[in-house]
Amino acid sequence: MESNEQRILSVVRLIPMSMVASYGQVADLAGLPKRARLVSKVLKGTNDKEIPWHRIVSSQGKISIPKSLPSHALQRQLLLDEGVDIKGNSVNMAKHRWQPSIDTLLFQLSY
Repeated sequence: MESNEQRILSVVRLIPMSMVASYGQVADLAGLPKRARLVSKVLKGTNDKEIPWHRIVSSQGKISIPKSLPSHALQRQLLLDEGVDIKGNSVNMAKHRWQPSIDTLLFQLSY
């Protein structure tokens, strides 16, 4: 059985380039409803450089990292590099919110 951390990271790995998901959406897909803060904690604590952490934003599409931190600018630039539309501090969620396919839901997520 996978740990909560493994479940969260496996969902984040599935998010395709130029798409984003909210912390709550990742928690739901990992079978951990209402655990959005746990998603944030897991992403902050991972050392896995292959995790596309920058594709996770608030439910309003905002970059949650404070602007005063260098990782805010890094997240913004990584998203822009992938072609994500950002105005100010917000991602165009109508265009870039990841909606997993039925195949992904049935065969790639086991939660």
